Amino acid sequence: MGDRLMAEQWNLEQLRTFLRVAELRSFSAVAREQHKAQSAISSAIALLETDLGVTLFERSSGRQPKLTENGSALLEDARELLRQCERLDGRALALMRGQEALLRVAQDEAMPYQPVIDSLDELASRYPFLEVQLASGAQGDVARKLVERRADLGLFFLHESIPASLERRALGSVEMVTVCAVGHPLAGEGRVTRQQLARHRQLLITPQQSGYPGGEAISPQVWRADSFYAMAELLMRGLGWAWLPRHVVQYPTYQAHMVELDSDWRPPALVAELAWRRDEPLGPAAQWLAERFAVHLRAIG
Repeated sequence: MGDRLMAEQWNLEQLRTFLRVAELRSFSAVAREQHKAQSAISSAIALLETDLGVTLFERSSGRQPKLTENGSALLEDARELLRQCERLDGRALALMRGQEALLRVAQDEAMPYQPVIDSLDELASRYPFLEVQLASGAQGDVARKLVERRADLGLFFLHESIPASLERRALGSVEMVTVCAVGHPLAGEGRVTRQQLARHRQLLITPQQSGYPGGEAISPQVWRADSFYAMAELLMRGLGWAWLPRHVVQYPTYQAHMVELDSDWRPPALVAELAWRRDEPLGPAAQWLAERFAVHLRAIG
């Protein structure tokens, strides 16, 4: 028990000194940097070595201090411990200022990728100590996560079955286009009519009763999927034509395998919405992120 108590006497300031000596490879340089006597730096390292029970530096007269094998083994642990302390201080300061400690964001997997990532990139700079959890899902998953309190902020496309308990805000729109595979019979047509489209299998987003934009069946033969990306995979194999968001069609994996059709009708644009629970007002980081989502989504609309 006595040895364990003695080993716990080291402090964070000694760890910081340990890191700086290892980085600068000089007791005197660290002393100048910290405006201390060199003997104070040497003493701090010696006390740390005593508390840890290992020698951290090799000391030879006239030579720079060199990490021992034990010193090298402990260096990254010390560095990570100090990082954790910085995170603790930062999150405590954020909480004192009223900022959330954690922000859980759920998004429809078909949401345009670049606006979301750009917004989160800016969030990281603005709120460096905020913990973020990002979840993606097919249609309906985002609203469900919000209702079940498994997400704080949701990004999805407007449809009629959104729960009444959610607050919503329109952010921007995404164009829908009519497409088929390059080998599909419709691919060779200049302009296709509604009647021509009806002669071929149609791929639709599901569920049918959701009121999701682009959910109208105009062909007697319909296949449904709960993901635009799943629809794109089916479409590439010539299994039908579909209405897809333009950014999905432009995805590099699909672009060379799809043909955009000039048709006499297509669905209105998908309206991207932000949602949150009405009984849980957004914190400052979530409000700030909402504004960045709006800016980036309007830019592509």
